[in-house]
This record gives sequence, structure tokens and C-alpha cells, in this order.
Amino acid sequence: MGSASSAYRVIYLDVDGRIQKVVFSRFCSPYDIKELFCTALGLPRESVPALSVLDRNTTLSLLDSTGAMVSIDPTMPHNTERSPYRVVPLTGGQLADKEELFQNVLTQVAEQFSRAFKINELKTEVTNRLAMLEKRVELEGMKVVEIEKCRSDIKKLREEMASRNNSHFLDDNKKLTPRRDVPSYPKYHLSQETVEALRQPTFDVWQWEPNEMLSCLEHMYHDLDLVKDFNMNPITLKRWLLCIHDNYRMNPFHNFRHCFCVTQMMYSMICLCSLQETFTQVDILILMTAAVCHDLDHPGYNNMYQINARTELAVRYNDISPLENHHCAIAFQIFSQPDCNIFSTFDPEAFKQIRQGIITLILATDMARHGEILDSFKHKVDSFDFTDEEHVTCLKMVLIKCCDISNEVRPMEVAEPWADCLLEEYFMQSDREKAEGLPVAPFMDREKVTKPTAQIGFIKFVLIPMFETVMKLFPQIEDVMVQPLRESRDRYEELKQIDDAMNEVQKKKSENLTMGKKK
Repeated sequence: MGSASSAYRVIYLDVDGRIQKVVFSRFCSPYDIKELFCTALGLPRESVPALSVLDRNTTLSLLDSTGAMVSIDPTMPHNTERSPYRVVPLTGGQLADKEELFQNVLTQVAEQFSRAFKINELKTEVTNRLAMLEKRVELEGMKVVEIEKCRSDIKKLREEMASRNNSHFLDDNKKLTPRRDVPSYPKYHLSQETVEALRQPTFDVWQWEPNEMLSCLEHMYHDLDLVKDFNMNPITLKRWLLCIHDNYRMNPFHNFRHCFCVTQMMYSMICLCSLQETFTQVDILILMTAAVCHDLDHPGYNNMYQINARTELAVRYNDISPLENHHCAIAFQIFSQPDCNIFSTFDPEAFKQIRQGIITLILATDMARHGEILDSFKHKVDSFDFTDEEHVTCLKMVLIKCCDISNEVRPMEVAEPWADCLLEEYFMQSDREKAEGLPVAPFMDREKVTKPTAQIGFIKFVLIPMFETVMKLFPQIEDVMVQPLRESRDRYEELKQIDDAMNEVQKKKSENLTMGKKK
């Protein structure tokens, strides 16, 4: 009854020395399961704070016989009456005490940073300089050239001030510091059902909170034998993953969940295509690590915006893939810290090879290079040679590109929210471009694009041709990756037809109303 294949799961709890049996359906939500556990503890319903997915292990903890924390969800590992889970509830008072302690620590850290970087003095200095420059512009009758130069100085100073106040800015270096004094994320026991699902492109990436995604990423590195084969320190791996998480921004699309999504798809492709039989372990390490790092510190505005707005990144990288170069730079700033360097056991020459491999793959994710990379792969695929380094590098570039834009490979209920997130990020950018007088791409303009029109062209002309080319080397991906893309294309075309019909009806109604008014 507690097996992964049963419709019901039985869990035994140790409640103050008393064994409590809990039975629930595998279709229950984590919230419902926690409600059952609270009832088993004898806590009154009204005294239990509303539990959400994001705080499931802060208000109620479940520990196994070794003291390890067990994730509370429908696929949690079943146990027996002889090995019950111990339930540890945290009262509101305990949570409040911890929150107060945490706030005190945050306040102290903020004060230390303020003293170390002289933030207040800097703000005062910049504010005074701004006031002086603005007064000169307003009151003095300067020549046109001098006025433009002054405005330029003001803009630069404003950008400098904003960037220094931005917690994501590179020079701040707060997030790049490994979290030595912060406890590692809880150790989760992944059920066999979850372990098997992780290997599939159908994996639902929306069902997991950040700590669980970190545990899944850690599992992938262990499962592929990367930790064992390269003698990685498991604690360093944990610290590196935590630092990676902290250096993804809270964008609608380009965030840590997208990083996990891309890496999980890479892991599933490695398993599905048996890449460990044809690639070296160093190649597998490069593929996985590039996927993890490929969008680090993404600001939520694409390369075209960076270039048109002449941002610091565009200037720094001479308008050549500014974001992808930035992702690489952040990745290797993290690796440069001993506590986060998972490559510490490699000699300098081997590290140089890995560094170049990761940089090559991350730079390949710039969609401006899509045609160039795919054409190169098409010329090689019919006579592909796994012993040819150039062929293998080209394949790795195509693989990370596939994973980066693979959302429509997943089931509709998993893929569609990603389309909504991407459009939200596009609209944020186009709104800003309009406000700043910059060019706006039609596919990002909320007044010109719909979800079906955005998806149809991308699936037909980008995704399907690329995945069908990869299918020539790995026919096994047709049913699980290529066919879902074709079905997604057909579904969006049907939605477009419905939208067009409704628009036509609305247009005729408007015309009839106009004619009626004229009569």
C-alpha cells in the first residue's frame, strides 16, 4: 500500500512515543498532507498557521531514524511501523524568536557593509555632485555642447549611484561570498519515483521549492559519478550550488528555476541518449556545469536592449554577446573562491580545458548565433565522428541550445506557464524601451503579440528544425521530445484560428455598429 505504484500511501509517525498511522492519496497536495500530520499531532486546526509550499519545512519538520529531514509531498519515501518518522512542530513563538534573531543578524551585517564600503559617504558625495551639476544645467546659460556634456555626466552619475545601490551589481560582491556561516540546505531523501522522474523530459519543474531543486542538482552530479570520478568535495559542491542559487535574480523567466529546468533537461538528454558511452566524463562535467551557470546574474533585459541602451555590459564586451560573456564572468568569479571551487582537484592544464569548454557552451546560448551554430552542425551530422573534437564541441553547443529553449518539449501544463513568464519579461523590456525611446522588437510588444503567434513561429522555425537535426544522431528522442513539439505547434495553431475567428466576429460587430450610427 505504501509502494510508489499504489494509489494510497501509508506513513507511520512517532507522536510523543505513540505510533500514529496516516493514510493519504498520492494525488493529495503537500498542504493536505501537512494538515493530516497536524491532526495526528493533536494540534487544533485554527491554531495552525496557513502552510504554503514555500514554508513547508519551517513550520513542520519530519525526521527519519538518522535525523535527516524528509520532504513532505505525495512521493515521500514510505516507512514501516518499526521505523516511524518523528514529527517536530515549530510554534509561532519559536518562529518569531528565530525571525527576530535573523533580523538582528541582517541589521548587523548591513551596518558592517555600510562601514566597510562607506556607502553613506558615497551617497552624500554623489548627491552633492548631482545637485551641483543639475544647478549648473538649470541656472547657467551654457552652450549646447556644454549642456549635453553635463547631462551625460549626470546620467553616468545616476547610473553609478543606482548600480551601487543594486544588490545584484558585480562590484558589491555580496552574493559571490560563499555562505560559510549559513547552514547547508536540508538533506532531502529523494524517493525512487522522484529519482526516476528526474531522468525524463516530462519532469514537472514547478512542484519543487529551491532547497529541493538544490538537492536534485546535487543528486545529478552524484548519479553521473562526477563527484566520485573527479574527487569533488561534497561540501564544496553544496556551497557552490548555494552560491549559484544566490546569483540568479528574481526575474519572471531568467531565474534559478529556469537554471534548474535547463540542467534537468541536460541530465535527461545525457541519460536518454546514453551520452556517457560516447562522451568523456570531462565532457559530461562541462555540459552539466555550463547548464547550471548559463544565465547567472541575468538582468531580465536581453542583448538587444543592452546594446541599444549602451549599458555598462554592452560597453565592456563591445556589443558582442554582452549577457553571455557576463554569465561566464560571474561563473568563474564564483569558481575563483576556494570554498566554491568544485574543480580544485584538476591540474592547471585540465582546468584550462574545462574553463574553455564551459565558456564555449555558454556563449553558444546567444540566440543571435543560432543560425551559424545549427548550420555548422547540419554539415557534420550525416558523417558525425565522435572521435573528432570539433564535431563533439559542435554537438555540445547544440545540446545546450536545445536544453536552454526546451520548455515546449515538456507537457502542456508544465510548458505553458513558462511561455507566460517569458512574455511577462518581454513586456517589461518593451515597456522600458518605449519609455527610453529605444527600438522595440515586434515579438516583445504587448500591443502586437499574442501567446499563439509568439509560440507558433518559434516552434516551427527554431525548435523543430534543431531537435529534428539532433534526432538524426539520436533517434530515441523522437517520441519524447520531437513529437511533443509537433503537438505543441498544432495546439497553438488551433488557438490562433480561434483567436482569428473571434477577432473577425468582433470586427464585423464594430462595422455593423458604425453602419447603424450612419443610418
